[in-house]
Amino acid sequence: MLVLGLNTAFTAMEAALVRDGEILADAREVMARGQDKHLPALVQRLLDEQGVTFADLDRIAVVTGPGSFTGIRIGVAYARGLVLVTGADCVGVTSLEAAIPAGMEATVMGCLAGQKRPPDQTWWVQGVSGGEGIAPVVEVTMDQLLPMFEGFHAPVFMDNADALGEAAANLDLRPLVPSAITAALKGGLFNPATHPPSPVYAREPDATLPEPRA
Repeated sequence: MLVLGLNTAFTAMEAALVRDGEILADAREVMARGQDKHLPALVQRLLDEQGVTFADLDRIAVVTGPGSFTGIRIGVAYARGLVLVTGADCVGVTSLEAAIPAGMEATVMGCLAGQKRPPDQTWWVQGVSGGEGIAPVVEVTMDQLLPMFEGFHAPVFMDNADALGEAAANLDLRPLVPSAITAALKGGLFNPATHPPSPVYAREPDATLPEPRA
């Protein structure tokens, strides 16, 4: 199975190609804006370098968030567009799933920093077992997060872990880095029916639609 992985949920756009669990190639460009214009060219170069075409793709795996609202929309929309052109399956991989290394079967926790400025710090949290999320992503405050760690001895993949202070000493903390490579590796294993390419927004967008006219 040839899988194209996409990650545009953060300040870089990433693409990766994986065939039957083997990483063929990946590409990454730091670009906070303009991903919608440059993502197609990045993917085309990646395919050309490997001598494959869009018609060769069996599946597309896209990171669905949480993350940048605009970035998530760009990645998901592009992935859905490729599905219409190629007929390939498409799966959604949350940012937390895309940050837990493929092949880790144990139950672990992923914590992605939301708001980083104290005292209003938050994290997007998801439990992951067998590589897949076992519950929806939720956004929690420090006061809500600390009780989750009580008696938790499994690895915690965490962003902005320094904010924990002394509480970090009792945890098996590991860096949390979502990637297109991990998305592609897991995307080849996930069931498209249970992992749709639907954006995961941890909070509602600030913009609201205008009220309909009478």
